[in-house]
Amino acid sequence: MEIFKWLEDDSFVKSYSITDFRKSETTSYLNIKIQFVNNSELHVREYVDTDHRKYAFHWQSSNGDLIIRWDNAPHFPNLITFPHHKHLASGDVTKSYNISLDEILDFIQKQILQH
Repeated sequence: MEIFKWLEDDSFVKSYSITDFRKSETTSYLNIKIQFVNNSELHVREYVDTDHRKYAFHWQSSNGDLIIRWDNAPHFPNLITFPHHKHLASGDVTKSYNISLDEILDFIQKQILQH
């Protein structure tokens, strides 16, 4: 899994804790909390099997305020990218796509390094 190469990048990741990680031939489940060098946190939940994927990537500030959450819970059927969407700090929900954890970590790293 690509996640482990990200976790070892101490210029970006301050600490992490793996709450649950299970993998078989056909399924995987990951539950992890990552703290970044700016003290923001990413809470990751991802389940994948041969024909289904469920995910939630919740990025929050050091004081717990939402920055962005990407997920595919099927509760915004009006979005063109249903069920994929993201929740913004403003409270808005907007379209997204079947985004990977690798893409999320790349996005967050760029955001942190720019500030």
